[in-house]
Amino acid sequence: MADIFDVIADGTRRDILRLLLDRSAAGHDGTSVSQIVADLGVSQPTVSKHLKVLRDADLVAVREEGQHRYYRLQAAPLDVIDAWIVPFLDEADQSDVIALPEPAAHAAETVGRVAASAKHAWENALKKLPGR
Repeated sequence: MADIFDVIADGTRRDILRLLLDRSAAGHDGTSVSQIVADLGVSQPTVSKHLKVLRDADLVAVREEGQHRYYRLQAAPLDVIDAWIVPFLDEADQSDVIALPEPAAHAAETVGRVAASAKHAWENALKKLPGR
């Protein structure tokens, strides 16, 4: 299996992962290759190549229905990145952080993810405007 850092180093693969995350959050149980192609504006062979790398890294799962394949995110392999980054966080900067009760922490995480998703969608929409 490829190193997870090598896998996510590619911007197109990160865009695919973000798209799958966003669509999963919106209630979709999978995203077709043609939907990924349309949303990202890249060629089908390019998307297929990147999906193979993501499959090999266990970052996506595929469901086949006839001739169609539907992909969904499997985020567990990204835990390796969390485990690597956490020791680099400066605990001194965390000293004034107040622990939230579990429901509030979950709500804050959800709001953060939605805000990041909206920012990503906005930036991608701006990239598609003529003259940008």
